Amino acid sequence: MPNPTATLKTSLGDMQVELFLDKMPNTVANFKELAESGFYDGLHFHRVISGFMAQFGCPNSRDPKNSRAGTGNGPKGCIPDEHPSDAKISNEPGTLSMANTGRPNSGSCQFFINTAHNSYLDWFSPGQSKHPVFGKVISGLDVLKKIETSSTDGSDRPLTPIKMISITINE
Repeated sequence: MPNPTATLKTSLGDMQVELFLDKMPNTVANFKELAESGFYDGLHFHRVISGFMAQFGCPNSRDPKNSRAGTGNGPKGCIPDEHPSDAKISNEPGTLSMANTGRPNSGSCQFFINTAHNSYLDWFSPGQSKHPVFGKVISGLDVLKKIETSSTDGSDRPLTPIKMISITINE
């Protein structure tokens, strides 16, 4: 059975992502549940760093100017980290990775899309930062590039808000 996909409809265009349900079932189930409930609809990318990543999913980002954007959790709080030994998927360009506070089991609803190969963020690499990859952009990399290269303020917030209109899961 193939992995599900999702359509991320943003104010800059659409991206299609494959969700690695076969390798990261708990993280994908969390993402799917949030997407299907409409949790992500109307939120904004709150942190964009060219040559690194674009972060999204904070409930405080509904207002793109909210100073608390980037600090919120989902309705169920944090989920356990998922580090399966048979799923050593690196944080390569175009991959979706679970954001967290840097502490174990602190991921919730926020994720980022890598725009560079950030192998130092791999859960299986040495160091503190552990970010499991749970999906990959399969079309719409041009949209990701538009997001990545948008002008930002001093806190990496896009000057022109970039809205997630909807996320649709395609089984």
